[in-house]
This record gives sequence, C-alpha cells and structure tokens, in this order.
Amino acid sequence: MSHTSTETLPRDDWQFTPLGDPRGYIQPHALSEVWFHTGSACNLACPFCLEGSKPGDRRIGRVTLEDVRPFLEEAAALGVRQLSFTGGEPLIVKDLVPILDHALSIAPALVLTNGVDALPRRLPKLRPLRARAYPLSFRVSLDYPEAARHDAGRGSGNFQKACRTLQLLHAEGYHVSVARQMEAGEDRARIEDRYRRLLGDLGLPADLNLVAFPDFGTPGSHPAVPHLTRSCMSTYQSEDSRRGFMCAYSKMVVKVHGRMRVYACTLVDDDPAYDQGGTLAESLGKRVMLRHHRCFACFKFGASCSEASGH
Repeated sequence: MSHTSTETLPRDDWQFTPLGDPRGYIQPHALSEVWFHTGSACNLACPFCLEGSKPGDRRIGRVTLEDVRPFLEEAAALGVRQLSFTGGEPLIVKDLVPILDHALSIAPALVLTNGVDALPRRLPKLRPLRARAYPLSFRVSLDYPEAARHDAGRGSGNFQKACRTLQLLHAEGYHVSVARQMEAGEDRARIEDRYRRLLGDLGLPADLNLVAFPDFGTPGSHPAVPHLTRSCMSTYQSEDSRRGFMCAYSKMVVKVHGRMRVYACTLVDDDPAYDQGGTLAESLGKRVMLRHHRCFACFKFGASCSEASGH
C-alpha cells in the first residue's frame, strides 16, 4: 500500500496512486446481486449516515416503479439471484410495495431500514407479498446493543422502536438481520455476545445475522487512508478473497439528476467516476478501480453491505 501524498499526481489518479503505483482493482466475475437506491430522503437525520440522508434530502432521487421496472426485468434476464434495497429509508418511498411485488417475482429481496415508524405503518400493505414466489427479508439498524448509545445518534426512543419492529417482523414470519456499528479495536466476540443476549431478551433467534459496518464517513468526505495498489491486492488478498468483494458480483442502481444509472458499488454513489452506464448490461465486466476511500474499509475490515454470496 502507498500512503497519501501532496505530490503532483502522475498521469491520472484513476489508474495510479499519488506515488505512481498502479492502483488496485477488482475485476467483476459475475452479477448475482443488484442493489437499488430508493433515494437519500429519510425520516431520520443521523449525523454519521454514510448516505447523508435526512428528511427531504434529494442527493439521490426517490425512485418510482417505472424507474425501477426496466432494471428489474433486465436483472431477471441476466439471472440475478438477489435484489436488495437501501436508502435513505426505503419504507417512506410511495412505490416501494409495488416495486417489491415485482422484485419478488424475480428473486429474494432484502430491504434495509431504520425500523422507525414507517415500517410498522406499512406492515399491512406488505403482508400480501408473503404470497409471492420469493421471500422478503429486512435488515434493521441497531447501532449498539444499548439504548443510550443508539439513541445518541438516532434520536430518543428510537432504539425501542427498532427493537419492537424486529419483534413485529419476526412474528410475521420474515427473515430479519441486524446492522451494527463497528468500532476501531473492538472486541468483536464480546460485542456480539451482548447483541445475542439482547436478541434473546427480545424473543428473537440468537443466531440472527449481524452485519458490522466501520465508519465510512459522510458523502463527499475524503479521509486520509492508505491507497490500495495492485501489489497489496495480490500480496494481502487471494484470488478467492478478491471474488468476495461486493464490487466483484454486484451493482447499484441509483437515480442521479433525474436519470437512472448503474454504479459499481453501494458505497461509491458520491463519486461519478463509478458510474458504469445506463443499463446493467452496459456495466458488466467493467473493472472497478479501488480509488474511493471506502474501498480501503472493505479491504481492511472485510466490510460488505451484502448478505448474499458472490461465489
């Protein structure tokens, strides 16, 4: 790995690091999962949000069924095995239920949610989707296993609301998982044990999937991190581990300036250099240069938004 430098960039910073080393990359080998960004508007305004989401936010446009339908049909034709939806808060999107209705005729669908207010209100409209060909699942954010720490970022009372939503979803028969915050130098086993005890107290399965996220920073931020070179991707990663990077098997569909575009990853929608075209087919096989600072978090922590296997 080469480190950040104030020297003049040699050639271009897409292909090379500031020190002139060939930049690391991922060569996609499949398209097994497609993500849809439903819009950056949210019913909460968490200061740490990696999407910068808040009420009324328009950085990423709110999607409609007509926006999404062509990509769902293209995903079906390409044999995609997983469809996932993120935001913002997807449950505030007016067309989410018809979008999911269409998606569940194609593949299993996962919805990421803060679990606060919007989802419980829409549960009655979600119930008919249980009859669709594929299952619907939800990932609910519980940043920490203690109410005080969770609510410090998300607002008073929202820990209990999220826990109640997990209970409601489980009682309805949906598969649920939990997103949590990862801390530098954490004792993972100890923290996950606290989550397991919390889940048990809530009457939820103790083996729910816990998806841990490091601090990715807010959109447009540029924290100083080591640059990933081709050498470090071959020295510290194997061919098999490189295939496990999300950008090796997934894409993200976003609405930017009123246009539907395909981006290389769920974490890089603040950088137009990762725009790979207007269709999934156009994006296939395009090399993903590991220039974004969030790429280093994936490299260092094995971070992944996906619960699907890309192998």
